[in-house]
Amino acid sequence: MTDAAQVTARRASRARWLLLAPALAILTLAASGPLLIVLIYSFLTPGDYGGVIWEPSAQGWFSVVFERDFFTDELSLADAHLSIFWRSVKLSLMTAALAFVFGFPTAYFIATRPKERRDLWMLLIIIPFWTNLLIRTFAIAELIRNEGTVNTLLIAIGIIDEPIQMLFTEFAILLGMAYVYLPLMVLPIYASLERLDFSLVEAGYDLYATRWRVLRKVIFPLAKPGVIAGSILVFVPSLGAYVTPRVLGGGKQLMLGNLIELQFGQGRNWPLGAALSLTLLAIVMVALLFYVRAAGEEEGRHGS
Repeated sequence: MTDAAQVTARRASRARWLLLAPALAILTLAASGPLLIVLIYSFLTPGDYGGVIWEPSAQGWFSVVFERDFFTDELSLADAHLSIFWRSVKLSLMTAALAFVFGFPTAYFIATRPKERRDLWMLLIIIPFWTNLLIRTFAIAELIRNEGTVNTLLIAIGIIDEPIQMLFTEFAILLGMAYVYLPLMVLPIYASLERLDFSLVEAGYDLYATRWRVLRKVIFPLAKPGVIAGSILVFVPSLGAYVTPRVLGGGKQLMLGNLIELQFGQGRNWPLGAALSLTLLAIVMVALLFYVRAAGEEEGRHGS
């Protein structure tokens, strides 16, 4: 490359960065600014009636895992917080698993339809996103409450004699989150299966492989990137869910999002709320790093 060409390339690069500078500045301030405030608040002293006192303290981070007895000042693990952490991770993993169980067959069904009909099926999957999350959550609550559709139907056909308590349980939260986030599992799996060369499936059948073996050895490995992406897309919002656990859990089955809101609201402990928020962010980052690593290994395996 000549000197003139190098000068021209540098000028073009400089011009692109100058054009991008306003957007980058806005994104930096909008994303990093609030996060920096939360980070600073997590190392301050809680105010008596909410807010913070500008005195450095690590009590917020300390209270994430530990607590002191009110009377004896004895140090112990914060069992309530740890149980909420465990419930959040457990229900998020179960939500991703349940979404996969229903999402994979749905995506495979759509991918195997004639091309002119796939858009209609995908529209049916996307339509729930057009409805407010709160409305969809209340719809699930109406189905599973004691006088709801499910219990009424089961009593009418004689399977049960009295209503089953489903609302305000972990089952209700799991069902609600699986319903809400199911499209996030279907879409990436469908994107992987749509590019699948189904002649490989036919070759498997020609070699006398069973349907299960073809699914396990041919279809699933090729759809694995979509499965990983869908699992992360379901796990991450489930972990920080607030509306669904609040409505379907009834305040009895708190998750991380509810605990954080409680600290900024009734608890009036903003440093603890900020520390919990950053802890949630750390868990999400670990999940995303796992996705990046898994996706990179998958690309390397197919590229080699």
